[in-house]
Amino acid sequence: MAALGWLTPRRRSATARSVLAGEASAEAARKSSQEAPPTTPEEPQFPVMGDDRAAAFFDLDNTVMQGAALFHFGRGLYKRKFFETRDLARFAWQQAWFRLAGVEDPEHMQDARDSALSIVKGHRVAELESIGEEIYDEYMADRIWPGTRALAQAHLDAGQKVWLVTAAPVEIAQVIARRLGLTGALGTVAESVDGVYTGKLVGEPLHGPAKAEAVRALAAAEGLDLSRCAAYSDSHNDIPMLSLVGHPYAINPDAKLRRHAREQDWRLRDYRTGRKAAKVGIPAAAGVGAVAGGTAAAIALSRRRR
Repeated sequence: MAALGWLTPRRRSATARSVLAGEASAEAARKSSQEAPPTTPEEPQFPVMGDDRAAAFFDLDNTVMQGAALFHFGRGLYKRKFFETRDLARFAWQQAWFRLAGVEDPEHMQDARDSALSIVKGHRVAELESIGEEIYDEYMADRIWPGTRALAQAHLDAGQKVWLVTAAPVEIAQVIARRLGLTGALGTVAESVDGVYTGKLVGEPLHGPAKAEAVRALAAAEGLDLSRCAAYSDSHNDIPMLSLVGHPYAINPDAKLRRHAREQDWRLRDYRTGRKAAKVGIPAAAGVGAVAGGTAAAIALSRRRR
């Protein structure tokens, strides 16, 4: 500081402060270079790369696909003369009940299920599988939610298996899973003898608690740790499945699931631009082709029956 003696007191004071600031800054820089940089807590990477004990389970209707897979499948069956126009009024009324009332009346569900099974009775399994491939291209391919598709791809890219879990017939679910490049699908199994549908189910539709049991059984067979797995759905009916895994996601959730997800601090994703519109079943001007989607095949296991 002696070298500053020739300066006026005011200038000497200002210069001293500058020197002090510079020395302090240099000292701080020296110390910081010798210490490990502070880390900001970050959310763990998910899905975890290479975790072969983790997998992902995706509901189908309104989670992966806009609308109900069976709605679109029913349109395809009507186009192929699997049933007649006189059935449309009853089928469309059932479709409206499920979509607008948002409830599952046991009598309505039984009637719808029996109607769907009667349509495929006597047809060969291979025939429905082949038709399913065509219908996917006609009605389903353009209705896959890009956001959900990206979530599924993230699990695949991490080396994990990805399954669809749906109340739709397993043959349809497997077609969709294959076309999306997923591992496979769990779905409702219709009884067949010698490759021909009998018009009966094996057990019950894969719905609600049954989905959770299917996931639990598959996880046990595959050696998965459910606490490291993820599940995705839009419906409160799938709360049992979502509660089974360590990483539950509510995708395009209905009101009950949205409320439950917030209470449980589950992650939410909504890819819809107009949630109110998404709840409406069939547009008034959709015409016969869309009404046909309210057929027994589309109704039997509607979006509320996933």
